[in-house]
Amino acid sequence: MTKTILYARVSTLDQTADHQRAQAEQAGYKIDKVITDNGVSGVSTKLAERPQGKRLFDILRPGDTLVVRWVDRLGRDYRDVSDSIRHFMRDGVVIKTVINSMVFDGATKDPIQQAVRDALIAFMAATAEAQATATREAQRAGIAAAKAGEQKKYRGRKPSYDRKAFEIVTAMLDSGAGASAIAKAAGLSRQAVLRIREDRALAEQALALWAM
Repeated sequence: MTKTILYARVSTLDQTADHQRAQAEQAGYKIDKVITDNGVSGVSTKLAERPQGKRLFDILRPGDTLVVRWVDRLGRDYRDVSDSIRHFMRDGVVIKTVINSMVFDGATKDPIQQAVRDALIAFMAATAEAQATATREAQRAGIAAAKAGEQKKYRGRKPSYDRKAFEIVTAMLDSGAGASAIAKAAGLSRQAVLRIREDRALAEQALALWAM
């Protein structure tokens, strides 16, 4: 019997596997099992090196569906995300995302559909790496400021968004959604979304400085 597995990576206090499952079910997915990696950095650890990420390669079978909130959950950079998606597709696993309901299926034999699918994988993997790079740079900046004893001096105004809202905004920006739609989905003002869009690294740094 085929199954639908949700893979959740939880790296911050405001992210939970239950929340990610609820999002998936609200998007119409019927989840049979949830596999969760807690406290694992998505920007420094490959999927196959994460304790539960490794399980995915062992338990997924042809015909199964792997659901993730967004493709950035499947690797730490462009190569890792792309390799993970292609590995699962070769094994007959369908990958689906909660955000924008993207589908990656290796079963298609039509060359045009294959070309479109492969181009989409490349684009999504590239945006995931860009987001991870911005996160790493912002984290380094926040750590450097703290070590220099300047954290309080440079903290500035507390962000109007938390980590969860920030991730929703960045993911939807990468998918091409408009500012108004993003603001509604993230529960933020349109101006807050535009500020994040204008300087994503600075927005991430503000979260780091305020330990959010």
